[in-house]
Amino acid sequence: MSLRPGVVIATLLLLAALLPGCASPGAPQPPSLRLPKPVDDLTATRKGDHVLLTWTPPSKTTDEENIRRVGSTEVCRGINAFPLGQCEQKLATLTDAQVAGSTKTAAVARHDYTDTLPADLQAQTPLGLATYAINDLNRNGHSAGLSNQIRVPLAPTLPAPSNVKASTTPDGVALTWLGATPPVQNDSLHYLYRILRDNLTDPKQPELIAGEVPLTNDPSVTFVDHNFDWETHYAYHVTPITQIQQAGKEPVEVEGDDSPPAEVFAHDIFPPATPTGLQAVYSGVGQKPFIDLTWAPNLERDLAGYNVYRHEPGAAPVKINSDVVQSPSFRDPNVQPGHAYIYSVSAVDQRGNESGRSEEASEKVPE
Repeated sequence: MSLRPGVVIATLLLLAALLPGCASPGAPQPPSLRLPKPVDDLTATRKGDHVLLTWTPPSKTTDEENIRRVGSTEVCRGINAFPLGQCEQKLATLTDAQVAGSTKTAAVARHDYTDTLPADLQAQTPLGLATYAINDLNRNGHSAGLSNQIRVPLAPTLPAPSNVKASTTPDGVALTWLGATPPVQNDSLHYLYRILRDNLTDPKQPELIAGEVPLTNDPSVTFVDHNFDWETHYAYHVTPITQIQQAGKEPVEVEGDDSPPAEVFAHDIFPPATPTGLQAVYSGVGQKPFIDLTWAPNLERDLAGYNVYRHEPGAAPVKINSDVVQSPSFRDPNVQPGHAYIYSVSAVDQRGNESGRSEEASEKVPE
């Protein structure tokens, strides 16, 4: 039976539409190895003998697939080798649950691991460097390679100072502590103590460096902090610092462990120094008589001014200024002809602490 032309055309169109579905399959794809992407954000921070490593564990494979079954993590260290071609020294092999101190930041887990540097390694390689890397493995023990690599100095640090004490003195906050014996001499290593100050009255204030003291042969150390505010609660701690200075290289610092904090309330009960050099000079020829006073200025940074005292022979001194005198001079216009006057001055700080009175100076007004 012959087919009508319309039926033939419809059949041909139907076959053409079905042809793509019947095409031969493409080249077979290799199965995914499910290798975790290498970590790229490893950081290392050294404090004393400890090196804190932190990183974000991978969530994708090298094929951009989500990691469903997490393998183990190797923590690697090499000495004076960079970059590491492989995990030179395996410090630890950790399961995901064993990684110490996981923290959450913006819903991204940061893992950490702390390595303790052996004392003999620091002593034998004081100018060397340790290289750290992370090696993430799949469940079959395979890896796509090491993470980014971080180098950390191996220079030894001094132990934390002991018996740190803080007290207020007229010159400032005095700190004392017992330091360490200087280590074996190395021209490329220098040691000092850094004093840091926290404002406990206003915790929003950042921690500040109050000063530095070089290491000496005397274990008893004293430091006076002059740049502080009275009536403020502070906590101080002392940190030993090792400075590495090699020719042709940028200087590097390594922090030791902090001392326990020493707290102090800087309460000002200390008056300024007693003024010196007081002189009294009469003047008044052809005009109303007066006596001018001058003296050497005080140098305290919290000085508010001066008080002026006067008395006649046999009488008690009386303060004659109504407001604190701002400059080291004063004119006394309230004098009478034929009278002798004896003067002294004191210094006053911003919290009202007043010094003793100066040595007296006298002057007589002519008849």
